Amino acid sequence: MTPSKNSQQHGNEIKTLMILGASGDLTARLLLPGLASLISQGGAKGLELVGAGYDEWSQDKWREQVKKSFDDSSGGDGAAIGKRAQHALDAMAKNSSYHQVDVTAEGALSDVLKSVKHPVAVYFALPPSITEKACDLLNADDLPEHTRFVMEKPFGSGQESARKLNKTLETLLPENHIYRVDHFRGTGTVLNILGLRFANHFLEPVWNMRHIEKVEIFFDENITLEGRAGFYDSTGALRDMMQSHLLQIMAFIAMDEPATLDERDVRDRIAEVMRAAEVGSDYSKTTRRARYTAGQIGDRKVPNYVDEPGVDGKNNTETLAEIEVDIKNSRWTGVPFILRSGKSLGKDKMEVIVTFKPIPHLPTGFTGTPTATRIRMGVGPAKLQLDIDVNGPGDVYSLDRAELKAELNDSNLLPYGEVLKAVLTDNAMFFVRGDTAVECWRIIEPVVKAWADNDVPLEEYPAGSNGPEDWETTREETPL
Repeated sequence: MTPSKNSQQHGNEIKTLMILGASGDLTARLLLPGLASLISQGGAKGLELVGAGYDEWSQDKWREQVKKSFDDSSGGDGAAIGKRAQHALDAMAKNSSYHQVDVTAEGALSDVLKSVKHPVAVYFALPPSITEKACDLLNADDLPEHTRFVMEKPFGSGQESARKLNKTLETLLPENHIYRVDHFRGTGTVLNILGLRFANHFLEPVWNMRHIEKVEIFFDENITLEGRAGFYDSTGALRDMMQSHLLQIMAFIAMDEPATLDERDVRDRIAEVMRAAEVGSDYSKTTRRARYTAGQIGDRKVPNYVDEPGVDGKNNTETLAEIEVDIKNSRWTGVPFILRSGKSLGKDKMEVIVTFKPIPHLPTGFTGTPTATRIRMGVGPAKLQLDIDVNGPGDVYSLDRAELKAELNDSNLLPYGEVLKAVLTDNAMFFVRGDTAVECWRIIEPVVKAWADNDVPLEEYPAGSNGPEDWETTREETPL
């Protein structure tokens, strides 16, 4: 069924941001600071903030939480962001309102939606199961004109639930006003990758299986659970990061050139990559998982994961995941895309490493050992490094490693500030399309099952280390 009231939404300015799950950790730790960074840069003018949650919060408690999160995002120093920005933040916090609501109760969410200024962007900062129930209870007539939905990852809990949720949403809103969040691939990250790929003539002829040996995508973090055991212990690194963030980055690295940067052109190319991608079925060779034990990160002592508050050791939850994805098309067949993400590691490492194949022959007379040419692209911070062999100082016949570095465009916004900016400016390109969300689950679900069946051993690594010593991706490297 095609929605009628919401079919012509483009260009309508959002008046209200409503956060469902307003009393939760995601809102306080990420969403509100992200909104503060956007306001501090002059964005979100005239926007009203409304919180809605299951908890029985007073208006004062909600406003205090908003102000605290806003202050934390700027270090509590109004001078650092300017008087005008501080005034805008204070005004939003003071004028914000909170609604206690059970979104799984018939008519409850509809009533709140109708009580706020329209158009409204509704941010579902809720677990997938609650989001699905809330959407099931809505119909197109419940939504004010030009409503936009922002769906926090993970989108659904598997391939079937994602497909079902897509069908529900189709009856409510057009696809380009359903924003499935993947904050890792913010505006800057996406455009940096596309600029490198398609604005440099020398790269495209070698960006394929004839010249590239492997592509590695890292998202290693030195943070631990940060009080989120309730979410993380039932999700793990595979579903938390691979299913959305890292597969999306992989698609931007692997995609063919889009005709334009229009959201349809770009997202069509992403979908093509996802449909061709799969993890090899011998999961003991194509996937790895591990869990951290007690250790130290800087001056922080970290307990064994199973001893963390809220963790159930019987879940066998992985805190470090690695998968090898094959993209079965003429450009990439035979090139492994190795995706890795984990927590409680020794250092943050958020980058893409493209390793080229060895040269077929080095002219006799050169000394030194030739090493593979590599492109390293940081996604946090945004940097580029080209590792090549050149004639070193001293002996002109000796080859030495050189690192050519460049700074890339980096956003002044926090990751969720970029998310909210894209929603408010109606830019769907930076979000996951419905069909792609289902394909991501198709790629990941067989691995989820294999791990649940213990077909792949759960290894261990000390907190503060780089991971299990025998993993090739654990190698020591200077961060970008």
